[in-house]
Amino acid sequence: MMNSVTVSAELGLSLVVPEHGAVPLVASLDYCADDPYAIKMSFHVGTDEPVEWIFARELLAAGLETRTGEGDVKVWPADSPGADILNIALSSPFGEAHFEAPLSATGEFLRSTYGIIPADSECDFMDVDSELDELLWQA
Repeated sequence: MMNSVTVSAELGLSLVVPEHGAVPLVASLDYCADDPYAIKMSFHVGTDEPVEWIFARELLAAGLETRTGEGDVKVWPADSPGADILNIALSSPFGEAHFEAPLSATGEFLRSTYGIIPADSECDFMDVDSELDELLWQA
């Protein structure tokens, strides 16, 4: 890996529970130049280890503007104009969860990642040979 510069932010989220309201929790967002395409979201749910999800930075950026995502991660802004809500839906074989995050704070985090690696230049910061060696070594 080429670079270990990181950006992190903690967000207060709400787990949307149908018919029961919202449950507040904290999540950490992390971006590392070592993996320039990925955002790691860690949920602190009272266990020793957080629950972690990794998804594309581009997905998060697109989700600030419009509904996006296929499969396990979907992101979209609130339907109400001016609402400071970013919806994040996660699904796995173990279940599904819908979170509401602060759109403005998530956008600030995302902008700070572009200070490390600008949008659409991620491949310039990857050591493809090292990545291939690691993949082949694991096979």
